[in-house]
Parts: sequence; C-alpha cells; structure tokens
Amino acid sequence: MSDKVTMKRSRQRDAIIAFLKTRKDHPTADIVYQEIRNTIPNISLGTVYRNLAQLSERGEILRLPCDGKVDHFDADIRPHYHFICNQCGCVKDIHLPYANMLDQQASEEFDGIITKHSLLFEGLCSDCTQSE
Repeated sequence: MSDKVTMKRSRQRDAIIAFLKTRKDHPTADIVYQEIRNTIPNISLGTVYRNLAQLSERGEILRLPCDGKVDHFDADIRPHYHFICNQCGCVKDIHLPYANMLDQQASEEFDGIITKHSLLFEGLCSDCTQSE
C-alpha cells in the first residue's frame, strides 16, 4: 500500500502543473499565481500556495528554497542540479550527470540513511556578467 493518499483532481492543480511544465525558469508562487489568474480569474493566492505545497510534498514538483526569501518551483522532478544568480536571482538547471556516488560517500560519513541529495550552485548568470 502506498504512503501517498490519492489527491482529488482539481482544475487549479492541473493548471499549475501544466504551467510549470512549460517553464524552464523555475517560477515563484507569485509568478504561478499571476499566470494561472489568466485562465482561472477567481483563483486565490492562498489556493496557489496550498497546491504548490501539496504537489511538492507529494513529489509531483520540486520546491527549490533558493535564496532564503522565496521558493521557486520546477516540474522536472528527475534528479538534477540548479544554479541561482546572486545578482538577479534567476534559477536555472545545471546539466551535469547526477552523482549517485555522493549519496554513498555521504552515507559512509553519516550515522543515518541518505536517500538523495540536492546541490545548488551560486554565482552570476551570463546576463549579469555581460551587464558589468
């Protein structure tokens, strides 16, 4: 039996997932809200936040707590790495092979069970380095 309880399908949740699947820039909840309002005008910001939280808790999307202020969201749930620009705050995928051996190495140094890892690179994006 699965630990996940079946979540009732909703128009709002379907719209959020569909929107995230079209994006590679890892939007914030506010950006998701602004976009979803175009198709569902009466949706509330609270509904968007609640659905994003539920979807990330269930592993259907990734929640990226990038800069300590605001979370970004990603529909690509495959193991991969991310970059955040310290100047403009953009979030991008880093296309490196996922290093499974890090889990094993960390397990050797940790008294517990490691099942996965996430890695966030920081620096300046190409747009910000060109504007300097």
